[in-house]
Amino acid sequence: MPEIRQRGTAALLLPDALALQPRYLADLEHLVSIDSGSYSPEGVNRIAAWTVRRLTGLGFEVDRSPVTAPGRDTHFGDVVVGRLRGRLPAEQGGRRILLAGHLDTVFDDGTAAQRPFTRNGPLAHGPGVSDDKGGLLAGLTAVELLLRRGMTDFAEIVFLATPDEEIGSPASRRVTAELAAAVDYGLGLECARENGDLVIARKGVADFLITVTGRAAHAGIEPERGANAALAAAQLLIVCQQMNERWGDVTVNVGVIRAGSRINIVCPEAELHVEVRSSTGSGVQRARQAIEAAAAHLTVPGTTATVRQTEACPAMEDTPAARAVFAHAREAGAELGLDLGAAATGGVGDANTIAGAGVPTLDGLGPVGGGDHSPQEWLDVTTVPPRVALLAALITALGSTATADPDTRSTPIRVI
Repeated sequence: MPEIRQRGTAALLLPDALALQPRYLADLEHLVSIDSGSYSPEGVNRIAAWTVRRLTGLGFEVDRSPVTAPGRDTHFGDVVVGRLRGRLPAEQGGRRILLAGHLDTVFDDGTAAQRPFTRNGPLAHGPGVSDDKGGLLAGLTAVELLLRRGMTDFAEIVFLATPDEEIGSPASRRVTAELAAAVDYGLGLECARENGDLVIARKGVADFLITVTGRAAHAGIEPERGANAALAAAQLLIVCQQMNERWGDVTVNVGVIRAGSRINIVCPEAELHVEVRSSTGSGVQRARQAIEAAAAHLTVPGTTATVRQTEACPAMEDTPAARAVFAHAREAGAELGLDLGAAATGGVGDANTIAGAGVPTLDGLGPVGGGDHSPQEWLDVTTVPPRVALLAALITALGSTATADPDTRSTPIRVI
């Protein structure tokens, strides 16, 4: 463990975090043993029920509600929202802080039995151990540290646990946005990057469906009467892929292409599913305009195309307000001997929605982990006490902070 440099809130809380480490690990093993894939509502709801019990035991007022995704008949698990009032009302400078984690994983039912929780030296393994059961549990433990010490100088802590983050939060995104509209700060409970960095920026995502319409004809007798939508779609695919790196970090990916139904018919219809990612909303907009322009000028005579946006998730942008939150985290980390870095990532999460509401947001505040979404997923259990103490100290710093100065040390951003 890094050497403690000075006695501040984070250092004060570290012994308590160390004392809670055995229970943290026991709880982590229990949570990892439960399959809770996004499309397994029964398993997700077992994690939800456990989270409700823990929040209730800490004094939260808890609401657990079913959620549905517009236009989908898929069943998801419940969303959990806990509210804990502090002793510093908003009118006296208290702040509302949203802690956001998720209940679901990417793994199918049966994975927990195939790859149960294991310990190998400092590393714990198992489905969801890092993403996000380790982070979810870290948030609960950090709040417990504050309550044990009577550190409740905040207006309110709102604890959010979503059931569908791994598939883009189609059902819970509305709840997240509504909660974000009423808080002052957002703290994401995804685990820290493999090198210990916190996450200060995430790319936004927009998905598009391009439908290309041509004209059917017999491919052997009168192909000249047809207009091949598949050919037009193929050419459009090339145009879209060539947009990569045209606008800095904007990426454009045609992930799915479908066309035709029979080999002896000139293809009358095709579709492209396109994903755009950018660290800014303006980058997404530039790509959208270029895609629409390309779709309006197809080179295959007789074909037309329409573009429809199907999904959108705002960017979590690197802003001065987010830098101010990061400055508090760096200060707390320094007490614990941690030299925290800031990372920007192309992956999205619920922190995107929170930041998209204009809330200063910092993510990656769980313990250090990696290998997410793979059989090699791991969590460094030696990082649990200092990261839990760090998170608790950050909540305390933000809870009574009206304004904060940006990080004047100009920490470089690592893009991952």
